[in-house]
Amino acid sequence: MSNLLLLDKYKNIRQRTEQICRPLEKEDYVVQPIVDVSPPKWHLGHTSWFFETFILKQYFEGYTEFNNQYNYVFNSYYETVGARVIRTDRGNLSRPSVDDVYEYRKYVNEFMELLLGSAELSSSLTELITLGLNHEQQHQELLLTDIKYILGHNPLFPAYTTSNANVDVDLTRTGEFVTIKEGVYEIGFQGNGFCFDNELGRHKVYVQEVEISRDLVTNAEYLEFINDGGYQDFKHWHAEGWDWVKHNQAKAPLYWHFVNGEWMNYTLQGLENVAADAALCHINFYEAAAFASWKGMRLPTEAEWEIASNELSWGSRWEWTGSAYLPYPNFSKAPGAIGEYNGKFMVNQMVLRGASVATSAHHSRSTYRNFFQPQHQWQFTGIRLVR
Repeated sequence: MSNLLLLDKYKNIRQRTEQICRPLEKEDYVVQPIVDVSPPKWHLGHTSWFFETFILKQYFEGYTEFNNQYNYVFNSYYETVGARVIRTDRGNLSRPSVDDVYEYRKYVNEFMELLLGSAELSSSLTELITLGLNHEQQHQELLLTDIKYILGHNPLFPAYTTSNANVDVDLTRTGEFVTIKEGVYEIGFQGNGFCFDNELGRHKVYVQEVEISRDLVTNAEYLEFINDGGYQDFKHWHAEGWDWVKHNQAKAPLYWHFVNGEWMNYTLQGLENVAADAALCHINFYEAAAFASWKGMRLPTEAEWEIASNELSWGSRWEWTGSAYLPYPNFSKAPGAIGEYNGKFMVNQMVLRGASVATSAHHSRSTYRNFFQPQHQWQFTGIRLVR
């Protein structure tokens, strides 16, 4: 990719992050309701810190940090880079101010644009900048999911936007299943474009013949599960999932509220009636597996999902699979801090496939391996079934 194209891509992606934050009030930037949700201000700072720490400090001669305390504030989980604010304390950072963080972004952008406008970049530096841009796109999706959690747990249920962007998706139901024939297939990334290291190691897998639904599960279908006592019947749940139900007194997906005899759902437009034909959203792995059991089916493995992906309509919800997040054959971690990006999380997590309405443009592919712990609901997650 030429410097000019990379510069244009850099500007567009960095601007998109700030566009996501534009509807917010300043008070919204600092809220951290739970440990897994980071304040929007922190996302803005962390994505700039990534470019400063891994690119400008290493490759821009004479570069001076904007503020030498920001490494402690905006480092996320990189042990190699030094001490950091613990994740639970990100919401306690009233300083640096929102204005300071935007100045930090401006400062980093100016030097990154100088770097991208300079002499031809090495292939290794180009790859690192591309990783940084994909990292920022990941945080754009996290920004939307975290903003929704922040506003959705405000008792006033304020709307994030009045536009139709990133709303529940109405589905055209086909009722069809795609047959995957028994055999040996290959999965994993191939080609010359960008991918994360956890997608590498294309390899053969054997699958038995199965049928995978073309359709995602709808709100109406999940309501049947709720009305049939799905959250009161332990037999469909993993033991850990049943513990989660009891501990949290779970009765419905995240953002659902039973008000005056009707199910309401917090969306980015505010509190609305649950749309029966929309794709189910914001359920965790425990709920997805329990629903599948209740239907007499199961979740697809990540291999089954990838094999069938060309015949599926996907991209509106991250789809839980029945696969644990583990390394592909011959997986290797890069040296240094970049090697901490994915590999160290390959334990106690489940794989999700596809993309969601919150996923940034040009940031999805059929080999993408998303992953979260099984109790998490705040991502735009849904269900596809296998029989």
